[in-house]
Amino acid sequence: TSKKMLEKNDIGNICHEHLEYYSYESLKYLFEKTVTFLIFPFALILHLFIALAIKFDSKGSVIFKQKRLGKDAKAFSCYKYRTMYTDNEEILSNYLHDNPEEINYYNTYHKYKNDPRVTKLGNILRKTSLDEFPQFYNILQGKMNLVGPRPYMINEKDMIGKLHEDIILKVKPGITGLWQVSGRNNLSFARRVELDSWYIQNWSLWADFVILIKTLKVVLFKVGAK
Repeated sequence: TSKKMLEKNDIGNICHEHLEYYSYESLKYLFEKTVTFLIFPFALILHLFIALAIKFDSKGSVIFKQKRLGKDAKAFSCYKYRTMYTDNEEILSNYLHDNPEEINYYNTYHKYKNDPRVTKLGNILRKTSLDEFPQFYNILQGKMNLVGPRPYMINEKDMIGKLHEDIILKVKPGITGLWQVSGRNNLSFARRVELDSWYIQNWSLWADFVILIKTLKVVLFKVGAK
C-alpha cells in the first residue's frame, strides 16, 4: 500500500512539474509575442538607420552571425550587427602581443577591457545593446526569447558547469536578460552564470517587465550596461 502511495505521489509530483512548466511557457509566450508585436515596427525603422550607419562607418557586412548555444544545448546561428573591423583577428593578435595583461582579464570576464577590434560605431552599439537588434529574427525563427539568459558561446558550455547547465540550457536564450542589465561589463563569468540560473528558477512576468524597462534605460541612457 505504502509503495502504491509513493508511486501516486511521484506521478503527482511529475504532473505538477509539467503543469508548472507549460504554464510558464504559455504565459511567457503570450507576453513576449505581445511585446514583440508592439516593438517590431520601431525595430524595423531603427534597423534601416543602423544598417546605413554601419556601411558608412567601416568596410564589411551589416550583419554578423555566430553559432551559440540554444535551448537543450542545440547550436543555432545568432545574429548581431557587425561591430568589429573585418581584419579583427590580426588587430587582436598585435594588441595582445603588446598588452599581455588583457589575456588574464579575458579569462575572468570573457571580454577584453579595451577591445581594439571594435569600430567607433560598434562601441556605441555595444554600450547601448543595440547590436542585439537583429536577434528579433531569431525570435521569429523560434530560436530565442525576448527576455532570458544571453546565449552562450559554444566553447563556454563546459565552463557553465553541470549544475547550472541543466537549468540554463533548458530554456531559450534572450535578446536581453538579468545579466544584461546588471552591470554586465563588471561581472565575472561565474557571476553571470549565477544570475542566469537565478532568473530561470525565480521567473515571473513582473521580472521580465522590469528587465525590459531596464533594457530601455540601457538603450537610451547607457545605464546598467557598464
